[in-house]
Amino acid sequence: MFSKILIANRGEIAVRVARTCRELGIKVVAVHSDADARARHVALADEAVHLSGVAPAETYLNIPAVVDAARRTGAEAIHPGYGFLSERAEAAEAVADAGLVWIGPPPGALRLAGDKVQSRRLAESAGVAPVPGTLEPVEGLDEVVAFGDRHGYPVAIKAAGGGGGRGLKVARSAEEVPAALESAIREAQSYFGYGDVYLERYLPAPKHIEVQVLAEAPGRTLWLGARDCSLQRRHQKLVEETPPAGFAELVPAMGQAALDVANACGYVNAGTVEFLLDPGDRQFYFLEVNARLQVEHTVTEEVHGLDLVAAQIRIAAGAPLGFEQGDLLPGGILRPRGHAIECRINAEDPAKGFLPTPGRIARYQEPGGPGIRVDSGFGEGDEIPPAYDSLIAKVVAWAPTREDARRRMLRALEEFVIEGIPTTMPAHKILLGSPQFVDGTYTTRTAEGGALEMLRGPTVPAAADTSGRRWEPVVLMIEGSAVRLWHPAMAASAAAGSTARRGSGQGSVVAPMHGTIIKVLVRPGDVVESGDAVAILEAMKMETQLTAAVGGTVKAVEVETGDIVESGRIVAVIE
Repeated sequence: MFSKILIANRGEIAVRVARTCRELGIKVVAVHSDADARARHVALADEAVHLSGVAPAETYLNIPAVVDAARRTGAEAIHPGYGFLSERAEAAEAVADAGLVWIGPPPGALRLAGDKVQSRRLAESAGVAPVPGTLEPVEGLDEVVAFGDRHGYPVAIKAAGGGGGRGLKVARSAEEVPAALESAIREAQSYFGYGDVYLERYLPAPKHIEVQVLAEAPGRTLWLGARDCSLQRRHQKLVEETPPAGFAELVPAMGQAALDVANACGYVNAGTVEFLLDPGDRQFYFLEVNARLQVEHTVTEEVHGLDLVAAQIRIAAGAPLGFEQGDLLPGGILRPRGHAIECRINAEDPAKGFLPTPGRIARYQEPGGPGIRVDSGFGEGDEIPPAYDSLIAKVVAWAPTREDARRRMLRALEEFVIEGIPTTMPAHKILLGSPQFVDGTYTTRTAEGGALEMLRGPTVPAAADTSGRRWEPVVLMIEGSAVRLWHPAMAASAAAGSTARRGSGQGSVVAPMHGTIIKVLVRPGDVVESGDAVAILEAMKMETQLTAAVGGTVKAVEVETGDIVESGRIVAVIE
């Protein structure tokens, strides 16, 4: 077993890995950016190495700096967590070249599984049908339009190196293809280091099901149940549960399909094979392999009584897992017990289309009690920086039955106190109380297709009284129900990412948060309509369109592509 491990990550997953290392008697080395110098994962570590800078490219994605930190501190292995370096074959190779151990799949498996185009070809060769789409990267705009004309719209344009909803854009018509393709390529390049994209037929309302796998060696893979991850916004997960409700008879077939795909690519260590299930014909299709630990691994741990991080470390160290497939099935010692639900608590405002909301946590109090687990990287007084993901904490509720777990989660969400910044908790409370969740019929369209209608902002940008004062929504939970109220908007905020000074007949488009301008879409003299996109802002790994609140002529553009802007910064003026 290793004596010292460097964790090449931050936030709650770095804390999660550090805790398991401590239980195994392994010393922990943390790395941190300027923004994370006082973070919880740093405080928990035995040693910490400063990676100068804030941007991921110069800190947590800086392979030479991370490997050098491990060598200088005497770490024998590197755990990448998820995101950042976790699915980068070049990182695994650099770690091995330095004489260290990569706690994850080998480079060859990462290349086969991590590239979504290659993994689709691999699944098909293993006899597992992928979602209908292309098996080669897209060459250009005409190819996307031709695919849409042939298969129908919507069309999903997806990053070949993608995952977690990053680099995924949907074109609902031929007219939407240019902007969607450009955005998908841009996000793919920014987040995964290369801009290859491919196409899939966009299933309108499927179930998103994933199977957890563990492989001690190539061809020796185990599957550990399935998770329903269908409650999503912007193709990113809000709630996950295991076991899935309503189609238990399909889970063994999905488990076998996951084994076939994993073994075909020589997979080793922990990973997830994901599927889309059509609830109508009850057919499932291979979606992708996430060649890493997943955010929602916690629910699998709770029902199986396993520590998946400990299993990862044992596999990397060459130690046996100590259990076999039969132990994980009904009747086995590690058979699934009860039901687990996870809610991802993010720094986002559901009333404003899940707009990211970085800032300082003024008050923080976690829930407790029977069957409740909280994985968090933050506490009271901590800053949620705009440069990274918006995840604050994960709440997991376990109970003997699904309904008991649902009620337990609602109780935990009522107890969880986070003040100072908006969070996704109002959305979680509505979703867990919705009829679709109660009966298990929810799909990937449920969260953004009506269940959260109460949380939405105004359908027109101008919620203004006769004096020109704007109003915007705020959502309060009253006796367990979400109630949308209205309050006067601050000068530099808006429901749609812009604010209008209607008293003067002018409109100023402002940045709703700290972030980077990645594209300016207008020039002085351009004529725009209300709702037209003026610029694209990236913050907390998400793209947000900044839109005009009034129609008129662009009088001035105050930013350039690449500018880092603060919340409230004027981007453009329209008159």
